[in-house]
Amino acid sequence: MPNDPQPDIAQSLREIGFRSSSDALSALLTHAHKSRLGPTETIAGLVSLERCTRDANNLARRTRDAQLGRFTPIDRFDWSHPRKIDRVLVERLLSLDFISVAENVLLRGQSGVGKTMLAQCLGQAALERGLTVCFSTLASVLADLLKRESLPAFERRLKRYIQPDLLILDELGYLPCDNRAADILYNLVSRRHEQRSTVITTNLAFKQWGTIFPGAACIVALVDRFAQHCHRVEIDADSWRDKHNLEHGEHTSPPVHPPRRSKRK
Repeated sequence: MPNDPQPDIAQSLREIGFRSSSDALSALLTHAHKSRLGPTETIAGLVSLERCTRDANNLARRTRDAQLGRFTPIDRFDWSHPRKIDRVLVERLLSLDFISVAENVLLRGQSGVGKTMLAQCLGQAALERGLTVCFSTLASVLADLLKRESLPAFERRLKRYIQPDLLILDELGYLPCDNRAADILYNLVSRRHEQRSTVITTNLAFKQWGTIFPGAACIVALVDRFAQHCHRVEIDADSWRDKHNLEHGEHTSPPVHPPRRSKRK
């Protein structure tokens, strides 16, 4: 129809703050016109469309800020692979009840057993629930905070890790840290204590954390704060990467080539 006002209406809605795309708004208005919807039904449709758009945009923004990276979803986790894992506990944690009461989670096991993947799945579940998430290796967080030269700059940056509903610190135990790094981690854990939930993945038991921060006076207090309200998931398994290499015939050693034949003179 040459005098169809719907594109102009869609553009006007966008101009007053509707975030839904012009195409989506035009499609809804066309449907309302063809179906002869009343004003109440049309407005309800506009509200529903806008709410869905805002929820999707919000999830996209929080997902971008969380920096979870790529990971295998929980429905593809092979529960038969680990020799030991408390599946009931993991599935209960995925309900996110621990976040509502500001409890922590420790995922412990050797390298390659799925600790990071499970932590990422917890993060994704939290994002889908509308919560804010921050995922990072512990080494990256400490490096980020250690380079802040003034106390005001440090405090401003620390909020990045204090404020999220769920903070995931990956790979504690893989790199040694000095006393200042230990103090920063204690500061972070202490400020989130009983306020917001923290997930830590590690290959070390609590009693071994002192080996990563040798001589740090705050380690006992750090462990006490984090462990006070903490769910512990112990994973005993062979490395997934080693299993994948064996199944696909991949080798880490260089290939052996047959000796070259000597050229005839």
